[in-house]
Amino acid sequence: MVKTILVILSLLWLPGASLGDDSPLQRLRHFLARAQTLQADFTQVTVDDKGEPQKRSSGVFYLVRPGKFRWEYRQPYRQEIVASGGKVWFYDVDLEQVTAKRLHEAIGSTPALLLSGAVALETDFTIEQQAVDEGVYWIKLVPKAEDSGFRYLLLGLEGDTLAGMELNDNFGQLTRIYFSGVKTGVRLDPSLFAFQPPAGVDVFEEK
Repeated sequence: MVKTILVILSLLWLPGASLGDDSPLQRLRHFLARAQTLQADFTQVTVDDKGEPQKRSSGVFYLVRPGKFRWEYRQPYRQEIVASGGKVWFYDVDLEQVTAKRLHEAIGSTPALLLSGAVALETDFTIEQQAVDEGVYWIKLVPKAEDSGFRYLLLGLEGDTLAGMELNDNFGQLTRIYFSGVKTGVRLDPSLFAFQPPAGVDVFEEK
């Protein structure tokens, strides 16, 4: 199952927007400037080729720039995805299994890396402005590398708040994520981002 997440961080100069405009790119820069830390609830839905919702899951997302995030699925299964120290850890609680990947090799599984400031957005992605839909400003990120793991990602901002994300992977699977209770500038416990494989679980670490 695709382990999906998000895109936010790296306050970089993004081409195509002037300092005085109100474009989605400018809104994204404003949001990133505030989002040194972030906490949000999420609902993730996988959509079939007819646009019908299939698998649904939910949980909570924590972010500290640069380079740290925790994406935690709580329903209907438990899974923790933690980025820290140059690695991303995937812990499947039910399977008692941990997989570790290097940051730049995990983007297809964890688009949240794009939010962490660990990826150079303007270098690795083509960034396109999209239309405004019901008050949500959308930005499209298309990876330049063919082996990125996904075709494109849409990031939506409603006002100055993160609203949603849509990911289309290389198999044509569409995943939508809806955010609620978004808080920026909050104090987060450092232990959220300190991952240690539990005793007795199988650990697979990519070299």
